[in-house]
Amino acid sequence: MSTLLEGKIALVTGASRGIGAAAARLFAAEGATVVLTARNEAALKQVADEIGDAATYLAADLAEVSEMERVVAAVVERHGRLDVAFNNAATGEPPTKVADTSEEVFDQVTRVNFKAVYFAVAAQVRAMQAGGGGAIVNCSSIGSLAANPFLPAYGAAKRAVNSLTASAAVQYAAEGIRVNAVAPGLVLTEMVTDWEAATPGVIDGYSSTNPTGRPARPEEIAEAAAWLLSDRASYVTGVVLPVTGGSAI
Repeated sequence: MSTLLEGKIALVTGASRGIGAAAARLFAAEGATVVLTARNEAALKQVADEIGDAATYLAADLAEVSEMERVVAAVVERHGRLDVAFNNAATGEPPTKVADTSEEVFDQVTRVNFKAVYFAVAAQVRAMQAGGGGAIVNCSSIGSLAANPFLPAYGAAKRAVNSLTASAAVQYAAEGIRVNAVAPGLVLTEMVTDWEAATPGVIDGYSSTNPTGRPARPEEIAEAAAWLLSDRASYVTGVVLPVTGGSAI
């Protein structure tokens, strides 16, 4: 019986599919009680039903600050505290150049991928302060670690998440709250499927240059997040952990 997160109350955002759904399943298997949140209530219900009694869900538009605050409050009301949180919810952008990026796309990408994460961390920290500590993992991207000529707004928003992660880690370490991030390489999710449809050859191109010869599975990113959230990573904070199969970008 694996117990990496035994007894933890966990919140997973973007949990209706992809990395978030994989994380919710894994965290429950590792002993956590998991609250799933995303916009798609039907998909959340399906994932929660697959997990069983260890999971509940709450549909919310996490790009709205008040919605994230509502979700965190609901977790505390249901379970008495919040121990760990995985901020995975994100949106993509059509491959484009900086000069061709519309303000609408820019605002949507930064609103979901940075602003929502910033205020998720804020709400989660407040709950963890009341509960005596905890751990947060934000989902960044390999595209935040160097130039991102294919998805410049996405890369910029994710790099902002890295800065937020480092700053919050320093601010709250003395209160027993750890804040880290994972930076996945290409992962076989619906978002990547959409990118492949818009730019055929993305998956094969990545695989041809990756030392492992393939993209990641969502479960592999979830494993890294689970360890960072666990007490086994008790002296790890402020880290952006590349989970890239050896790729630098």
